[in-house]
Amino acid sequence: MQSRPACCSPPPRSSPPECARDRPACEPGHVGPRAYGRVRPVDLPAETPATPVFFVAGGTGISAETLGNMMLQQFPSVRFVREKLPFIKTPEQAHDAVAQMDAAKTQDVTPLVFSTVAVEEIRGILSGTQCAFIDLFGSHLDMVERVLHVNAAHNASSAHGVRDLGEYDARMKAVEFAIEHDDGQSLRQLERADLILTAPSRCGKTPTTMYLALQYGLRVANYPLVEEDFERGGLPRPIAPYADKCYGLLSTAQRLSQVRSERRPGSPYATLAQCTYELRRAEALFRAHRIPYINSAAMSVEEMAATIMQTRKLSAGGTSSAVRR
Repeated sequence: MQSRPACCSPPPRSSPPECARDRPACEPGHVGPRAYGRVRPVDLPAETPATPVFFVAGGTGISAETLGNMMLQQFPSVRFVREKLPFIKTPEQAHDAVAQMDAAKTQDVTPLVFSTVAVEEIRGILSGTQCAFIDLFGSHLDMVERVLHVNAAHNASSAHGVRDLGEYDARMKAVEFAIEHDDGQSLRQLERADLILTAPSRCGKTPTTMYLALQYGLRVANYPLVEEDFERGGLPRPIAPYADKCYGLLSTAQRLSQVRSERRPGSPYATLAQCTYELRRAEALFRAHRIPYINSAAMSVEEMAATIMQTRKLSAGGTSSAVRR
């Protein structure tokens, strides 16, 4: 049998193909000679389960919820399932809360517990949970005691309860004032207002008014800007004498059109052109009369309230005792 020329001899069986021999073994995407020509299935990670979150309090739970959510907002990629457990005042209620929270714990997920409970006995029971216990009250109380050189009362009074009947009465009167003077319905005793919000329709006047009244006891009226006001080029006559109490609200044309379309779909009132026109004229009006204003489109009612109070130098209960008489 004739021998094959060396130039025609096949490579040894142990030698990998040139493409595999020359390519680094760790090169991304390289599947190796045995898998060549096949696509390996990729195992996609299972969806991460949502993390249970409990807001526990001896009162309404508003503080625990607010502070807890401020922290959770720093983790936008994580899904949460929130539950509020308010008015935990007895050991029995605390034990029930612990059982409920522990039942939500799994091998993969540890629930978060944000607590503002003040009573030490109740806090001690709650801290025995298998969940991650974040004590928003006790963890800072020790420092305050050290600074003040006074022991805290550790009582169950709620920050949102009725601590001062006079303060509570003032807030309720502020709410009544806000309801009466919503959207320009009444002009009676407008001079007693701490603040007058003015804006085109659906820019957030009413919710901001009610929040300032209920949360801070401010007497707030709100007045709408309409087509006639833009044509005249001046502040509406009823609020013109009180320009120093006025504050303007604006939005984006897209957002305003969206909100108005939910109320009156397909109407000229909700068109992008109409919204753009009203917002531009309103801003020009505010500038002409040196009325401060903010864009409410991307702000929460809490942020709006804080900005307004800071700009107008308002404090809880009004600008002065004379205003409250």
